[in-house]
Amino acid sequence: CLESGGRRSAMIRTLLTVFLCVCPFSEGICNMTMDSNSMTMPMSDPNAWATAMNNLGMPPIPMTGQPLMPDFDPNLGMMAGITPMNPMMPGLSMVPAPLSQELPVIKEIIHCKSCTLFPPNPNLPPPATRERPPGCKTVFVGGLPENATEQLIMEVFGQCGDITAIRKSKKNFCHIRFAEEFTVDKALFLSGYRIRLGSSTDKKDTGRLHVDFAQARDDLYEWECRQRMMAREERHRRKMEEDRLRPPSPPPIVHYSEHECSQLGDKIKDDGKFAEAVRVLLTWLERGEVNRRNANNFYSMIQSSNSHIRRLMGEKSQHEKEMEEAKEKFKTALAGILAQFEQIVSVFQAASKQKAWDHFSKAQRKNLDMWRKQAEEIRNMHNEQLMGIRREEEMEMSDDDMEDAPDSKDSEDSGVLQAEALKEENDSLRCQLDAYRNEVELLKQEQGKNQPMRSEEDSTHSQQLSFLQQALQGMQKQLLKMREELKQREAELENSLEDKQQLKSQELEERALSNILLQPPRLGANAAVCSPAGIISTFLHVHPFGASIEYICSYLQRLDTKINPSEVEALLSRLPCTFRQELTGVGASLEKRWNFCGFQGIKST
Repeated sequence: CLESGGRRSAMIRTLLTVFLCVCPFSEGICNMTMDSNSMTMPMSDPNAWATAMNNLGMPPIPMTGQPLMPDFDPNLGMMAGITPMNPMMPGLSMVPAPLSQELPVIKEIIHCKSCTLFPPNPNLPPPATRERPPGCKTVFVGGLPENATEQLIMEVFGQCGDITAIRKSKKNFCHIRFAEEFTVDKALFLSGYRIRLGSSTDKKDTGRLHVDFAQARDDLYEWECRQRMMAREERHRRKMEEDRLRPPSPPPIVHYSEHECSQLGDKIKDDGKFAEAVRVLLTWLERGEVNRRNANNFYSMIQSSNSHIRRLMGEKSQHEKEMEEAKEKFKTALAGILAQFEQIVSVFQAASKQKAWDHFSKAQRKNLDMWRKQAEEIRNMHNEQLMGIRREEEMEMSDDDMEDAPDSKDSEDSGVLQAEALKEENDSLRCQLDAYRNEVELLKQEQGKNQPMRSEEDSTHSQQLSFLQQALQGMQKQLLKMREELKQREAELENSLEDKQQLKSQELEERALSNILLQPPRLGANAAVCSPAGIISTFLHVHPFGASIEYICSYLQRLDTKINPSEVEALLSRLPCTFRQELTGVGASLEKRWNFCGFQGIKST
């Protein structure tokens, strides 16, 4: 019972007065006693109180008097601005959409023609359900009244969706199979409701519904059929996609015939159709279409294919010529860009002098310094690229100069081959001498055994012996000549190897000197003939104990006033094989000096 008196009874009377004022038709509640002492709902349970007020069509109000749901219309029993509707109408969802994710779904009383459904206690936990089977369309409904009929079941659950079958048992439960899967969720919403047939309170006319998923072979079979159909559609879609993305197959190669051979001969002579015709000719040759009858035809087609070599070589030379022209254009354009960068850097250098530098502000000086560094970096990058192109050209020229070297190699190889041939002839002559000696010994033995033979046979044997002796002497003389020639060839090979080593040493010296002296000119017009590396190497060669970078720059600035110490130091650091930096002195007199070490590398090689 409610606690008597005070603030709560006044609040309850106020709420009931407001409710009766907004309900003009109060016949439905005339039998209800609104005395605060007769209500059986404890105030200690605010959720149950809010549920009861919602069922009465009033918004839940907390103890502070503020409504929990804004814009609530008590005439409609829902949010203002929404048309009232029956949740059990066919085609509509029985589950009311929650106002927000934080507010729970409040179940209300459901009135049917022959029964009434009362919602469960919202404080109780939701009813337990089993795991949903795949493709489930059948539900298990337990807790039915004993007097429930299939017509009653159709009336209650028919509002959820189309029912295809009802299997009712005598033990107050049934199985209902729906036409669609989503209607099962609507039927599960009724789990926990208390059902009452009409206005009877008899035990046989009441019950508590329990709705759960049910396993049915028909649902599983339909689900498997649907999965197989989807798998077939997916395979068909993949096959269509693969066929669409597959490249077209090449046309089939026709078999050899006189007519096809004549057409192929014309195609081979055509420059545009040569590639396709050669593929057909290759297929015929690999198939083994050649025989004695058509050998002349194949020979003429092969001869026509060979005539295209000259055309292909001409095209190659033309493309090489175009590539060389493009290289020259790029080289000239790069040189022009580099010259403009040099002008920009000179502008920054002129601006950084004291005459103009003092007139700029601090921010302007900072920007000028930053721009100058960027321009110098870009200039150095382009300069290195141009130097790389020139080095490649110099290497190509050196390769052209060395074309005579293969002739000497060919001569050396020919000398080695001749020496090997002489050795083989020497071995063959030795074998022949051994064979002749064996024959002579056999003849002597036969002559000793057959002494009583005729005089004619003796004369023939003696003649044969004389011939063999003469041949043996000639072979010995030839063998001696061959040995002398072999010794001469070996001496010539040794001399050629010594000459080759001398040529290699000279080439290494020339390349080292070219790397030192053949640097791109970067000085003024007075020293346009010499490169900066050559001038610095000459200067340091005169100073065997080295010189500092300031001393070197003071010497170079006499030739060109635009020389920068940082550029000179960068140039010296890029040539470690020619210039080497050393520390001299002790303590305060410690100084960095650059020395010339180009000839040391040549001596070591």
